[in-house]
Amino acid sequence: MGYTRVSLDDIEAASIAALIKHGALEWIAVEVSRAVRKAEATGNLICGLYYLESYCTQLTSNRVNGTVEPLISRPKNAIVKADAGFGFAQPAFSRALPEALAVVKEAGTCSLAICHSHTCTSLGYFTEQIAEAGLLGIGFTNASAVVSPPGGNKAVLGTNPIALSVPAREGGLAFQFDQSTSAVALGKITMAAAAGETIPKGWAVDEAGEPTTDPNAALKGSLVSTGGYKGYGFGLMAEVLAAAITGSVNSLDVKGLKLPEGPPHDLGQFYFLLDPTAISGDAFWDRLARLSDAVDEQDNARLPGTNRLIPDSVEIDTALWSLAQSLSA
Repeated sequence: MGYTRVSLDDIEAASIAALIKHGALEWIAVEVSRAVRKAEATGNLICGLYYLESYCTQLTSNRVNGTVEPLISRPKNAIVKADAGFGFAQPAFSRALPEALAVVKEAGTCSLAICHSHTCTSLGYFTEQIAEAGLLGIGFTNASAVVSPPGGNKAVLGTNPIALSVPAREGGLAFQFDQSTSAVALGKITMAAAAGETIPKGWAVDEAGEPTTDPNAALKGSLVSTGGYKGYGFGLMAEVLAAAITGSVNSLDVKGLKLPEGPPHDLGQFYFLLDPTAISGDAFWDRLARLSDAVDEQDNARLPGTNRLIPDSVEIDTALWSLAQSLSA
């Protein structure tokens, strides 16, 4: 497997061109491509160019609508709803965020629901934007069912990520995490299967519900929740907020996210936005500093998402980059 160094500008430009070529409006292509760029910049490979081909094929098959204008409304005083109209999640969030920020300015908090969208891929990409606006952001979403309940062998939940981004007092990001509630992302199983590698025990079970280290058996079976029952509870919480609250689809009813044809994903994302000083004032920053200092004084410890440098270019699998270029040619 060879690698090619590619600038982030070129990654974003190729993604924009590919999406426009396959039917997306320019502003929508730009919003999606910014997320692709950020994923590659931070090493989140499963959410970057890895998804570009499926975006393009699903635009062509109309599984995702690349021309729809999201419908933004405020059903209650502190709730903003963005109906993505079976389009991409990124432009729906982009259109809804200014309204949500206005709500927080009035009410101190806002619940933001993105309804009937394509997969958002990286959830932390969105909560980070909330933190960069000076607010605490918490996000939830779901995905096609690949996780079985503890003791079971039939998938009922998706990887169902949760994300938290915390603002810094001086602006920007203090720390954040973005993690699936499954033991591992499904993409790591598929990558191991493609490479002929085994997977660690505790990631998945086979069709009979037995733990397996064979990625192909895992793909025929199901993933398990991180931390057993505890992770399963967080996965259920994400399912309720992302599917039931937004009126979008249950994980059980989402077809494979990268399948070229089929019904729209119809997924939901749910975000809490909170003014961090609305209740405790500057005590929020003092408590945050106390926590940060306690971690920083330990040589090999850090808060998640800190000390991260964004490069100008990254190493990309040569075949994947060639595919991206061919999609945009």
